[in-house]
Amino acid sequence: MQPKKSEKVDLTKNSSLYFVIGLAVVLFVSWQAIEWKTYKKMYDYEALNVEDDDDEEIPITEQLKTPPPPPPPPPPAPEVIEVVEDEEEVEETVIESTETDEEEIVEIVEVEEEEEDIDVPFAVIEDVPIFPGCERVKKSERRDCFQEQMNKHIRKNFRYPEIAQEMGIQGRVYVNFIISRDGSITNIRMRGPDKNLEKEAERIISKLPSMTPGKQRGRPVRVPFSIPITFRLQ
Repeated sequence: MQPKKSEKVDLTKNSSLYFVIGLAVVLFVSWQAIEWKTYKKMYDYEALNVEDDDDEEIPITEQLKTPPPPPPPPPPAPEVIEVVEDEEEVEETVIESTETDEEEIVEIVEVEEEEEDIDVPFAVIEDVPIFPGCERVKKSERRDCFQEQMNKHIRKNFRYPEIAQEMGIQGRVYVNFIISRDGSITNIRMRGPDKNLEKEAERIISKLPSMTPGKQRGRPVRVPFSIPITFRLQ
């Protein structure tokens, strides 16, 4: 028995091709549908019309100039001018000269210069104070003579305090004093380890004899001097 359908009219001949084309079209449409985006309008913008702004009109003002006040009127002139004759006699005043005659005695007041208390250190003074016994020594050797006589005076009058000996106190006392303009010893100051030693040092220095004062530029001046006194137990 022969088939009735013709081979030329076969519907399944290109079905696979059509299926692929249809599948591609469906996929394309689906992809476009997924990728499709919509935007929501959130704000509305309005254009500004600059020409509609009202311009503020500024009034033009002028400064008023006030005229200056008129000058005061001149004083009125006297109606009648009387001429008075100068009959009164005017007494002339005589001015006497205040210059003194050559015969007058002029008193001259002499101003004495006040002598200032100037302290000149022993190391730099021109003429050092002269210790008794150094008067005949040369001027260049008086400084050494002063030191030597000072040491002799300290050794001669030295006496160790008994309280300091019992307590075993020893040390060095620094003594400062000033040889005044009249040669006397003033302003004695001590600094040491114990008050008993300081009192002994003050006693020794207070027994110094009066000296010839030191001179600077030929004028007597105050000369500060310092010397250490050592107290040592044997």
